Amino acid sequence: MAGRRDRIGLTGELIAEFAGTMVLILFGVGVVAQVVAGKLGDHDSIAWAWGIGVTLGVYVAGRTTGAHLNPAVTLAFAAFRGFAWGKVLPYALAQTAGAFVAALIVRWNYTEVLTMVDPGLTIKTQGVFSTLPGNGTLPVDMWGGLRDQVIGTAILLFAIFAVSDVANMAPSANLGPVVVGLLIVGIGMSFGADAGYAINPARDFGPRLASYLTGYSTAWRDQYGDLYFWVPIVGPLIGGLVGAGLYQAGIARFLPPSEERGIVQPVEI
Repeated sequence: MAGRRDRIGLTGELIAEFAGTMVLILFGVGVVAQVVAGKLGDHDSIAWAWGIGVTLGVYVAGRTTGAHLNPAVTLAFAAFRGFAWGKVLPYALAQTAGAFVAALIVRWNYTEVLTMVDPGLTIKTQGVFSTLPGNGTLPVDMWGGLRDQVIGTAILLFAIFAVSDVANMAPSANLGPVVVGLLIVGIGMSFGADAGYAINPARDFGPRLASYLTGYSTAWRDQYGDLYFWVPIVGPLIGGLVGAGLYQAGIARFLPPSEERGIVQPVEI
């Protein structure tokens, strides 16, 4: 009986991670499609829509799972906050599936506009779905993109560990999603130029796969022809561990003792 309850519990958690990540990507990829293909909005509207998407995604999944919405977050919480290692891969798959489905919806909805702007479905609009070094225009190569993803995700997890640590000054549960959403806006506005601030393997790989299956033959490579898809996967996983580890080593161990430490509303973009 207990095993059955455990299976039902995990199923509910995976549905929540799927749904929360799907909401996040609907807003995030949707706004990039509107700006790049529809010429409505600018960089700031992209940053704000991603932040709003994260906030709403956390509200969707927060009570059930704490709303990771990002394999880098899940991995870091397993490494430093006692999250079950056996759930890391299922969570990552659910997050990636949610991102994939959301990207398919955006791709379908913007079919006419994308085809008008980029009939060949080339690198010109590939950035709607997945990231490129230098956002496809600035002189940043694959290794610069990897550096950027490590740094950006380290910042993300360092801050998430701070705002989710009840031994620190964690916001109340209903305010946590807003704070994390603002964190994404801040990262987008300050660390978005070098690699499009994926800072989330699911956010990049799910939409990248969706774009490839719907006509973008360039999906796996960058504008230089280099195989790039691995960068927004490996970089965030490394950076997340670095950021979380620095918080634990430099901040958490010096905080006053608390009876409870853990997740308030962990998440990413």
